[in-house]
Amino acid sequence: MDGTRANGPESERERAGGAPPRRHRIAVLALPGVPPFELGIPSRVFGSAEDAEGRPLYEVTVCTADGAPVLSDAGFTVQPAAGPEALAAADTVIVPPTHAMPELGRGGPLPAEVGAAIAGIRPGTRLVSICTGSYVLAAAGLLDDRPATTHWNLAPEFRRAYPRVKLDEDVLFVDDGDVLTSAGVAAGVDLCLHMIRRDHGAAVANRAARMCVVPPWRDGGQAQYIDRPVPEPTVASTTATRAWALERLGEPLPLTRLAEHARMSLRSFTRRFRDEAGMTPVQWLTAQRLEMAKQLLETTDLSIDLVAHRAGFGSGNSLRSHMRTAFGVSPAAYRRTFSPQDAVSAPR
Repeated sequence: MDGTRANGPESERERAGGAPPRRHRIAVLALPGVPPFELGIPSRVFGSAEDAEGRPLYEVTVCTADGAPVLSDAGFTVQPAAGPEALAAADTVIVPPTHAMPELGRGGPLPAEVGAAIAGIRPGTRLVSICTGSYVLAAAGLLDDRPATTHWNLAPEFRRAYPRVKLDEDVLFVDDGDVLTSAGVAAGVDLCLHMIRRDHGAAVANRAARMCVVPPWRDGGQAQYIDRPVPEPTVASTTATRAWALERLGEPLPLTRLAEHARMSLRSFTRRFRDEAGMTPVQWLTAQRLEMAKQLLETTDLSIDLVAHRAGFGSGNSLRSHMRTAFGVSPAAYRRTFSPQDAVSAPR
């Protein structure tokens, strides 16, 4: 997150005192062979995002490249609500995967009608792919020289077909500002929630996640799902230690203390943690502490130093450094963007 919200919905502060703003328009491009689960993710997740008065924040339209129905990979027909005009009018365009364009796996061209529909998207529109929808964006040249991800199982094929894309198959999603890509299947849920969090803050995203009965965020990346030998049943897990650490984020949690709680050697704990969480213990702790700091900034009037202390960063300067590195904004700027309008002012 870079601190900007181009094309994003207005914040509570921006809409204060006026009529409800126009809802952020999302067009979901249904292509032949689309899996129904991934096609339905944007409507379900963004449809669960509401402001404090219960008003919907997004308007989601399913469209096709030519306005005609398409056959899903489940054998039933998807009747779109619109054609390519929805793409041209959208603030965000989301491309779910397709299982009916094998030529894209060889770096082949997009079908003419799909290419024309994508070419009609307005400059500055936020572009998003779910799973192998990344092939469509890549084939259109929209991922050239940019970081992106796709399903880990297709990473070798994707690299051969689109060598200019900076592919990272270890993550659940990549946010490159105006272009976002997700890993396979359920990672699309993670990405949609991330976008709500980026547009409106953690409180709105968390409410949407609860309505969808999914976690607001998941630890780690795709690395934890990649095929690898199943460990012996006797091998210990770090799950209990992660749960224990979440209750103590404000305390010093050196690796030695975590390994001691897990009753493992430091080396075994670090290796097992990375296998299970997809990141190192230090990276995981930092991510959890940042999430806690964001929630405190949104929901309390605590000073920056006290937020930093409660989230385990020790000092306001440390929190500022971590937030600028991770999100491109200071704690004070984040609070101004996402805290309720009537929050009590506190020393910064």
